[in-house]
Amino acid sequence: MKPLSNFVIRHSKLALFGFVGLVLLSLIGGIQAFGNLKGGGYNDPGAQSQRVTELLQTEFNQNDPEVVLVLDFDRSADDLQSEASANLVTQALLDTAGVNNVYSYYTVFKPPTLKSTDGKAVYMFAKLDDDAKQAEVAQVIADEIGGNNFGATIYVAGWAPITSEINHIIEQDLLRAESVAIPIILLLMIFVFGSVVAAGLPLMIAGLTILGSFFFIWLSSLFTDTSTFSVNLVTGLGLGLGIDYALLMVNRFREERHKNLTVAQSVENTILSAGRTVFFSGLTVVLVMVALNFFPQYFLKSFAFAGVVSVTIAVAAALIALPALLNLVGDNVDRWPLFKHRAPKDHGFWEILAKFVMRRPVSIILVSLIGLGSLTALGMNVKLGQVDDRILPKDNRVVVASNQIRERFDGREGSPIEIIIPKSANRNVEQVAIDLSKEDGITRVQTSAGFFVDGQLVVPAQNPGFETTDYSRIKATSDVEPRSPDGEALTKSIRDFDKDFLVGGSSAIYTDALAGITNNLPWAALWIILTTLVLLFLFTGSLILPIKAVLLNFMSLFATMGFLVWVFMNGNLKWLLGDFGTTGTIDSSSLVLVAVISFGLSMDYELFLLSRIKEQHDQGLNTIDSVAIGLQRSGRIITTAALVLAVSFAAFATSGVSIMKMLGLGIAFAVLLDATVIRALLVPALMRLFGEINWYAPKWMKWVQRKVGLEH
Repeated sequence: MKPLSNFVIRHSKLALFGFVGLVLLSLIGGIQAFGNLKGGGYNDPGAQSQRVTELLQTEFNQNDPEVVLVLDFDRSADDLQSEASANLVTQALLDTAGVNNVYSYYTVFKPPTLKSTDGKAVYMFAKLDDDAKQAEVAQVIADEIGGNNFGATIYVAGWAPITSEINHIIEQDLLRAESVAIPIILLLMIFVFGSVVAAGLPLMIAGLTILGSFFFIWLSSLFTDTSTFSVNLVTGLGLGLGIDYALLMVNRFREERHKNLTVAQSVENTILSAGRTVFFSGLTVVLVMVALNFFPQYFLKSFAFAGVVSVTIAVAAALIALPALLNLVGDNVDRWPLFKHRAPKDHGFWEILAKFVMRRPVSIILVSLIGLGSLTALGMNVKLGQVDDRILPKDNRVVVASNQIRERFDGREGSPIEIIIPKSANRNVEQVAIDLSKEDGITRVQTSAGFFVDGQLVVPAQNPGFETTDYSRIKATSDVEPRSPDGEALTKSIRDFDKDFLVGGSSAIYTDALAGITNNLPWAALWIILTTLVLLFLFTGSLILPIKAVLLNFMSLFATMGFLVWVFMNGNLKWLLGDFGTTGTIDSSSLVLVAVISFGLSMDYELFLLSRIKEQHDQGLNTIDSVAIGLQRSGRIITTAALVLAVSFAAFATSGVSIMKMLGLGIAFAVLLDATVIRALLVPALMRLFGEINWYAPKWMKWVQRKVGLEH
């Protein structure tokens, strides 16, 4: 850290204006990021279901329809006037730019499963061009064709309309979240620092972090699929961590100035102490975020990249631009005071709390464990699921359309089960179709020979697109929700039916996505544990403290997961969060996302606290005094930093998209739980029990730590 401090002090203007200039220059690309981002990304691209999707495209020239329409005539669908209305809708769709093909109840032999149970509504499907911006095409269809048109009430559903609605809501949510969070955070900064200038510095660092991150999101979108939700993470992390790191640095600078050191000496000491903490903290969060890359879904990979970028820029801004600015403004950091800033004291509320806890550590630990265990127990009945239209508000037009399908049709025609059978397997396709049509949950089976229902061939037909030289295709329609535990069970049942079958479609995609998460979760957890243990050892020189920190973080994490299951799977707190949709499951990708981010941010505050405790211990104080003074000097900063981060993410709980509510509430809850129960109670209690053993490590490990621990 010494070379960095020397450079920043000697070349402050270059460091500050060079950094700001690069960020502003990057906006040329950064502002283009939003148009390139995509919805979706929850599927496993290497799974069997993806193989089926590829075969349908390459061998059978088939794609699932991106837009599913329900035409409600409020009269018999078989009436000639109803069919005439449907023909008008078909033509309007074909005239829409980006629509490749349209088919409906009337063009595929009028099968009963394409007609509603009351006989007044029918399905219509639209396939879109591969090179079209499908979300935009879907929005045009919903705006111009949906509603009361052509003698029918037209409902527009499907994945492309879902993506369109999510993108539209996310853009609005981002502006609302910022408008809610920034004024609250500014008030917090003024309360902590007492002056307008000092309060503004953390917001400046946060702004640089967010704006600089957009450039890298844009670069990512040029080379790979990047989720639209990555913008939310960049905003939340950039605002939260940018302010947290600046808060730590500015507070330490003011401490050093109270020692009557020169401005340059104060900046140097700030970088060598708080700067080292910021560096290790950022590196820890970055490595934890990398764990999201272990999962195959680009939804999670996008968050991994966004997290790494935003944290890295936040650290760089806090270690380069901010110290340079502090060196230039000096004591003007306290300009425009609203109330007098007091010098830090070693005696106060946090010291009293620490000593109170350390006088009765066993009791504090037991009470805390009971509380955390109770929260954890809320999640014992967790059922993992995957997002569908119900992440949108209940009154959203896509949700209303999808509910028409759920309530009025026997089969999910827009989400069929696709089965590909290699001809080398030598199977009797017609007999397979007969057997499948008898399975529970299957309403209709289609092959090249026609349509099968309950073991009977009900509509003989020569269906093109069901046979190639190497493969046979079977298309089955079910009456279960495809992205649900029932859909998963049905997929596994069909795969068990014959091991030579390649099974795809919505329920199989959902099943494989869950497997992609559960199969890779142990590797992600192992990465997080090992990297965290190594970094914390290099930071503290202790073998015991890293193990304790990881265990406490997992306890906090399990409690947070239990809380989220209680809210978003069981449907509680709607009076606070709004009437969001529930499916009886909780989205697996979002749960992993909250877990990884929460773990990384919790470790952030562990480092904030341990840095001050270690500093006192290195100066010769015993463990009890080190903990008391360390908590006194860091408690206010940790609490403020946690509040800032909680506000940054809690603002997302106002989103109309339920997985954004979950992300915002989950991270805010985890951060506040960590800053209170974990850091203020369990850490002092456990350190009191362990005493000087806290600092134990073999001599050879101590030697390694001194060599690479960035002490200077």
